[in-house]
Amino acid sequence: MTVTLTRRDGRAARGAAPAPPPWWRSRGAQGWLYAAPTALIVGVLFVVPLALVVWMSLNRWPLLGQAALNAPDNYTKIADNPLFLDAVGFTLKYTVITTVLLAGAALGLALLVQERRPGVGFFRTAFFLPGAVGFASAALLFYGMLNSDFGPIDPILQALGITDEPVKWTGTPNMALFSTIALVLWRFAGFNMLILLTGLQSIPVEVYEAARSDGAGRRQIFTKITLPLLRPTLALMLILSVTGSLLAFDQFFVFTNGGPDNSTVSMVMVVYRDAFFRFDLGGAAALSVVLLVALVALNALQMRVLRRSE
Repeated sequence: MTVTLTRRDGRAARGAAPAPPPWWRSRGAQGWLYAAPTALIVGVLFVVPLALVVWMSLNRWPLLGQAALNAPDNYTKIADNPLFLDAVGFTLKYTVITTVLLAGAALGLALLVQERRPGVGFFRTAFFLPGAVGFASAALLFYGMLNSDFGPIDPILQALGITDEPVKWTGTPNMALFSTIALVLWRFAGFNMLILLTGLQSIPVEVYEAARSDGAGRRQIFTKITLPLLRPTLALMLILSVTGSLLAFDQFFVFTNGGPDNSTVSMVMVVYRDAFFRFDLGGAAALSVVLLVALVALNALQMRVLRRSE
């Protein structure tokens, strides 16, 4: 233990610990120093790459060769890219369907395991386990299970008499979309269930008891108490779901490879193809900037609508 001795004139005695410099006594300076490591990481891993992408989007940037300024050609030619326009429509369709089905499945699972009863811990773990599987691994798993040559699903369906021949799970646009949505539901329903379960358990039990004592039924409790009090948690889940769906890549790249006939090409897949197949890094960067701006605007709109509804 160090004892600081101070003389009558206010100076520290010989052998005592030195006083901190005057600037350290400022709470603002202390806050900046504590935040500096995180700010440095964010700057290096996010701000600098973002600035580089914006600069690349203003240049003709081949994979090999000298970059040349061509603003705003990379942005104006986006409207002439039919694959990207088709990908926008498909991604929006996929986002709406996935978000609605995922919200319903997650809410149903959360309500199913909300109350404590024997075995509920097992079901919570079982529902959440698919979320621990990597997305690319899950896509490969579904690809193997639904493969018409060696997958086990088609023989099981034929043995049960449900189908007479192998199903083309990724052979048509509608079936490819349906199969991909099934993959996403299996992968993320348990994770979103955990988010909603946290919100459900934060609702005071006394509120439910008071409603039951007033004669409210299950439907009234769900619509008048559970849903309104669960709104902030639902908002978080919807924002995560919409953002993840608009940035969908792994499931289509691994599972369907954008087929058949480019019917399951997402917006991020177009960016990937422009960058690594056409070697047009400037055009891919412009698409990335447009996608980022759209995501920020959509999330801001969601937050504004949800705050108004509160």
